[in-house]
Amino acid sequence: MNEQVERPYHHGQLGPALRESARAILEEQGLDALSLRSVARRAGVSHAAPYRHYPSREALLADVACEGIENLRAELAQVAAAPGDKPDRIVQIATVYLRFAMRHRGLMRLIFGPEFRNRTNFSALSDATAALAGDIGRALADPAAGLAALAAMHGLAMLILENVIDLGQQQAGWDVVPSRAGILMRSLLEGSG
Repeated sequence: MNEQVERPYHHGQLGPALRESARAILEEQGLDALSLRSVARRAGVSHAAPYRHYPSREALLADVACEGIENLRAELAQVAAAPGDKPDRIVQIATVYLRFAMRHRGLMRLIFGPEFRNRTNFSALSDATAALAGDIGRALADPAAGLAALAAMHGLAMLILENVIDLGQQQAGWDVVPSRAGILMRSLLEGSG
């Protein structure tokens, strides 16, 4: 007989542990493998424990996505304040963005994918996404350019992650992608200006 023993809910940092477990499952197995039960199992808590923090899988995923955006914003902030002209700054931002996307493929698919069909139901997620675009706009001293840069960088990231285009990753490996993406972004800026 295969009995499941419920582990008690006693975890001092349950929220962070659930988000960490969810991110690990996302990166290792993909979104389809992620359930509140699988997250609880990985975090080492009872199957009921996640419900103390999250009413649903979607609520957990929204929190994971918000945390991911905050992580990306923190990495971008380091280069956004660096000296340099607009083309240099966009190359630096694109490089950081693409490196983040390569390291966190599952997370990027979650943040910007179809999982949240109605983002207005998740105001924190909508706010975090708007803040990301705003950060890039401020770094470039132009909100419209920030949104255009985000769209271009993200589109490029998704095309690469889905192996639609090859920037050399198939022969030279994933490490070449960020610098080559930066070169593409520079040529886009120089071609439009």
